[in-house]
Amino acid sequence: MKLYNHFAAVGFSNTYLLAAGNEGDAILIDPGKMDVPLLKLIEDHNYYIKDILITHSHWNHYGGVKTLLKLYDARLHSAVDDLDGTASNVLEGGIYNMSGLDIEVLPVLGHSDDSLVYKVGGFFFTGDILSAGRTGTTPDQVSREVLYLELEEKIFSRDDHGILLPGHGPPTTIKAERNLFRKYEKELG
Repeated sequence: MKLYNHFAAVGFSNTYLLAAGNEGDAILIDPGKMDVPLLKLIEDHNYYIKDILITHSHWNHYGGVKTLLKLYDARLHSAVDDLDGTASNVLEGGIYNMSGLDIEVLPVLGHSDDSLVYKVGGFFFTGDILSAGRTGTTPDQVSREVLYLELEEKIFSRDDHGILLPGHGPPTTIKAERNLFRKYEKELG
C-alpha cells in the first residue's frame, strides 16, 4: 500500500492519496482543495483517482471535489447523498473494496452528524473527530458526550499501534490519544 499526504493552506487541511500499488487506481481522502501540487502528486506517480472519500461535509474537506470530477471518472463517497450539488454514494458502516483496498467505514458522531472514519490496514483517517492532542469540536455538551462515547467504542478499543491521520495537524497513534484522553477525563471528573 502507498500513502501520500498533501497539505492545503485553505482550511489548513490534510488530503491523503492512497493506492494499493505503485501506479494505477487510487483513492483521495478529503480533497479540501484541488491545486497544482496535488495534481502533480497524483500524476507524477501515475495514479488515476477512482474513489474520493469524504470524512464529513465541511467545505474544507470536500472543496476540491468538483474540479477532481472534471479530471477523473471517480466515485464520490460520504455519509450524505449530496455534497453541495454533487451526488455521493452513501456509506453507513461496514467494509468496502475500493481501488483494490479494503476500507472499513466507521460512523463516529459528535463533531458532526455525518462524520466517518476510514480504516485501511493500520491507518485511521479521522477527519475532524480527533487530532494529535485534542478531540474534535462539538456544537453542544450532548454532542461532546456522544463523541467521547463513540471514540471509546470505535477508536480507543483498537490496537495501540493504529496510526491516526487527522484532517488537520500531524499523525498520532491510538495509544497516545487514548492515554491523553483518559488523563484529561480523570482531571475533569
